[in-house]
Amino acid sequence: MTKPVQIIGAPVDYGANRRGVDMGPSAIRYAGLAEQLAEAEVTAIDTGDLPVPRAEERDPETEEPAEGKAKFLRETADVCSRLADEVAGAIDEDAFPLVLGGDHSIAMGTLRGSARDANIGAIWFDAHSDFNTPKTSPSGNVHGMPLAGALGVEDFAETDWANAPGLSEENVVLVGLRSVDETETEAIRESDVTTYTMSDIDEHGITEVVEEALDIATDGVDGIHVSFDLDWLDPKEAPGVGTPVRGGASYREAHSALEIVAERDEREGVLRSLELVEVNPILDEHNETAELATELAASALGKRIL
Repeated sequence: MTKPVQIIGAPVDYGANRRGVDMGPSAIRYAGLAEQLAEAEVTAIDTGDLPVPRAEERDPETEEPAEGKAKFLRETADVCSRLADEVAGAIDEDAFPLVLGGDHSIAMGTLRGSARDANIGAIWFDAHSDFNTPKTSPSGNVHGMPLAGALGVEDFAETDWANAPGLSEENVVLVGLRSVDETETEAIRESDVTTYTMSDIDEHGITEVVEEALDIATDGVDGIHVSFDLDWLDPKEAPGVGTPVRGGASYREAHSALEIVAERDEREGVLRSLELVEVNPILDEHNETAELATELAASALGKRIL
């Protein structure tokens, strides 16, 4: 990574049903993010956290969608709008935005900012597809909706704050799925997004899957966004997440995946933005999930053993 990296914290837990993920940005910094980026020979500028009111101070049902359910919709819209401006501003200043979550609902802000005035692709490392909408979500938790929101799926079709107009389904790749709702399955099959499950990784290996994902995401675009949910890893590797699912990626597979992204970026300059989400220090053990997040950020930005 030759550009300066601008670290943007988004301490949001509006989208989840378990409190604590709003402390994720602080936990990641405390775990040694600055040191890891320095070892990757990255120049980092930390602009701090977006101001985010506490969820306990707000009514989750103040603003509701026309149909279905989505908690803290007004608050999520406000944060994502401001985050989009921060991300777009960093890119305009020729910096690389590294966004620290917070729950995964913030991806709508990151993607909207990254896609402002550009056509982008996206690689989604996640146990979940995040393809629900207010009408299909069984919980109303918005952290299960950000990809649908960014792509304008169904009832998100005209939700400006959530949409990333420069993002096309054909350039979106979900990697490592293992927990998808039935309603999401139908919507994904009807879309043009590409999916790889953990079974695909078991069969073909992490290298082949991520290389193929990069080929798809980078085809004909100005750059790509990488969204990395720490629950993509197996809970034994990353216990500090709100929605753990057994059978996830290993420590080595996670590093390999992001090293492959970094290698492609070194050759072709494809990486436009990166976010790490869903670190919940309340659920963590000795801050090891946050420490893992710092290592993975460094791998994505070029850190190597040799």
